[in-house]
Amino acid sequence: MKVHYSHAIQLRVRYSETDQMGFCYYGNYAHYFEVGRVEAMRKLGISYKELEEKGIFMPVSEFSVTYKSPAYYDDELTVTSKITELKGARLFFEYSIHNQLEKLICTAKTTLVFLDKTSMRPVSAPDFFDTLLHPYTHD
Repeated sequence: MKVHYSHAIQLRVRYSETDQMGFCYYGNYAHYFEVGRVEAMRKLGISYKELEEKGIFMPVSEFSVTYKSPAYYDDELTVTSKITELKGARLFFEYSIHNQLEKLICTAKTTLVFLDKTSMRPVSAPDFFDTLLHPYTHD
């Protein structure tokens, strides 16, 4: 099912996250996307902690990123996380990061898989998750 759910958060690049050239180190972006995804899920109405308590894990099975422009120390970044599709056991996210001047820093995509905590096997999204996404779905 196609989904149109979006959530944005602000983060600031810390000094420890920069490399010798003064750029935000590329490896930090995966962390920024995770923070955005966790907060988007929380705003949707479910936390990762609650999912795990209900017997569901959601590991990332695919990750891709395209860098457009560097971020620098003390830049304020807006991380926008979008859920774009729910297909069986897979949940698809798209992300963008812009700086305080609204310059596009990077884009990314992740695919997460719903896993049964006991068997560690893929399972369809639980009914309660479908219910949370329903207001954001379309044909």
